[in-house]
Order: sequence, then structure tokens, then C-alpha cells
Amino acid sequence: MATVQFIQTTPEELQNEISAGIKSQLDDFLKNFTPKQPNEYLTRQEVAKMFNVDLSTIHNWCKNKKLKPLGLGSRVYFLRSDIEESLKPLNV
Repeated sequence: MATVQFIQTTPEELQNEISAGIKSQLDDFLKNFTPKQPNEYLTRQEVAKMFNVDLSTIHNWCKNKKLKPLGLGSRVYFLRSDIEESLKPLNV
């Protein structure tokens, strides 16, 4: 292992150089890092309340492939991200 000697460098200057190097590495890391958001699952009742519609409307939207239902046992869930993707802008 090679040895490194610091000649005419004060401890404060060395500390500042190390801090600057670490800061630049952290800045690069934070530019490329995006934390993953957890999936939010909604029940049929929550989706119906969100759109202010009846449960039968939610059932029809599932049959017409407008919504993608997910199941666990006898329960039905929807991903919030899927619901937001299914919304289409209106040309008014």
C-alpha cells in the first residue's frame, strides 16, 4: 500500500478538501437517485367515493376494461397509479 504525505497542508485545508470531495459525490448520487414510492391500493368503495359513483359503475368500468382490478382472495383492489393512468384529458 502506498503512503501519502501532505506537505504544507494544514489540517483545516485537508478537511475542506475531503468535505468538498464527499459533497460532490453526494450531489452526483442525489441527481440520479429517485426514491421508490410504495404502491397505494384502493378498494372498490374508495374508488367509487373518489369518483362519486355507484359500485355498479365501478363494476361496469372493470367489465369494459377501463379499470384494472387486482384480487386477493375474494377482495378486489385497484392501484391508484392505474386509476390515474386510465383518466383521459377531454378536448373541451
